[in-house]
Amino acid sequence: MDNFELYNPVKLIFGKGEIAKISTNIPSNAKVLLTYGGGSIKKNGVYDQVISALKGYKVIEFGGIEANPQFSTAMKAVEVARKENIDFILAVGGGSVVDASKFISVAIDFSGDEWDILSKGANINHGVPLGTVLTLPATGSEMNSGAVISRKELNEKRAFGSPYCFPKFSILDPTVVASLPKRQLVNGVVDAFVHTIEQYITYPNNAPLQDRIAEGILQTLIEIGSDVIDNPSDYDLASNLMWSATMALNGLIGKGVPNDWGTHMIGHELTALFGIDHGQTLAIIGPNLYTKLIDSKKEKLAQFGRRVFNLEGDNDLEVAKQAIEKMQEFYTSLGMKTKISELADNAEIAPQIINDRFIDRNWLKLGEKGLITPKVAKEIVEMSL
Repeated sequence: MDNFELYNPVKLIFGKGEIAKISTNIPSNAKVLLTYGGGSIKKNGVYDQVISALKGYKVIEFGGIEANPQFSTAMKAVEVARKENIDFILAVGGGSVVDASKFISVAIDFSGDEWDILSKGANINHGVPLGTVLTLPATGSEMNSGAVISRKELNEKRAFGSPYCFPKFSILDPTVVASLPKRQLVNGVVDAFVHTIEQYITYPNNAPLQDRIAEGILQTLIEIGSDVIDNPSDYDLASNLMWSATMALNGLIGKGVPNDWGTHMIGHELTALFGIDHGQTLAIIGPNLYTKLIDSKKEKLAQFGRRVFNLEGDNDLEVAKQAIEKMQEFYTSLGMKTKISELADNAEIAPQIINDRFIDRNWLKLGEKGLITPKVAKEIVEMSL
């Protein structure tokens, strides 16, 4: 096991009716920027619960944050926050709203070009305190310090992170899952699944506890995935999906072990180029990435196959191949597409563009062993067309 440091200060508040606890977790004299998305929270009752809990606070609302949150939209919120002297942000929504709010938090007092936070990894030395009310289990952003922001005019989707982006608290009420569209639930299950395997399917590193926790998350998602998509109002199913998605990316299973993240980096480019849902890009790219890199990943792929899918056999390479097939079957069973061309008219432009972007950004050796060169990324995308 590798050396590591683990820091996660997020206070997690889980369960039915817990949205009412907002008022006990935000300073009473705070001026709150309430951020949310397209307005679904006003249809499912979450907005009313939040407003009720914020009674007595000065609240400035900022809605309209998109899926794959846009830099331009976030900057409009930054200007509002600066003008109103906001001193607390409450993000109510899924990962997109939370991610945008993290950027808003650190951009408010940032001196310089705010895009540098994303494009150049500019130093961040302050963030306005942030809390979240999660409405869509998927990204794990409610309990980590990372975020992803898109910039449409540049066809860019970039990630950043800072200790200042940890929420002070996150409220997870599984009853909100009942109102989610099927497409969002499918994306959420796959996103949580791939977050887990990005930290797990690498190479053996003598970390059995991390492996077993990761395998528990994966097995849970396989067991409940189809059922929660078909029965989102089932509280037990919704609870287990929500907790699995949080556990997948709160920092625990990735400590002391190698991480990959190649599937995500390539997938982000497909979203930036074609607007394909994030979860869908992961389902397309992942199996092809593992097929391309099977020689370097076969031991963990075989372990994944034996422990998660109960595959049998002594030949690691053969079991690894079967495990990739089972992974693909799982995604397909949830309704995911398998090819970029099924979702984009001009898919053939993607391989070369992604190759060139990786070179331009000096992303020359991604993955846990540095094997994902721009050329390899191009080949993985070609396999995915």
